[in-house]
Parts: sequence; structure tokens; C-alpha cells
Amino acid sequence: MNFAHSFNNWRKYRQTVTELGRMSDRELNDLGIGRSDIRRVAREAVR
Repeated sequence: MNFAHSFNNWRKYRQTVTELGRMSDRELNDLGIGRSDIRRVAREAVR
């Protein structure tokens, strides 16, 4: 995996974490995501 690809994946991960982190617990619950699951969901999003 080259540097550019890794960097883009990291940016997508950070963006996903930020966006999910801004959601309320109720919004996350509606999506079936717990606050403690945000990083896992973000990792899965960049695979």
C-alpha cells in the first residue's frame, strides 16, 4: 500500500469519526451504533 493510499484512508477514517462524534446518542442509536463503536465503524468504512 503506498503512502497516498494510506493517507487517504486515514483522512476518511478521521472524517467518519468526526461526523459520527458530532451526532447525538439518539441519532447514533437510530443507526444501530453505540458511541463506543464509532472507531470500529470508521475503521470498517475505510476497508
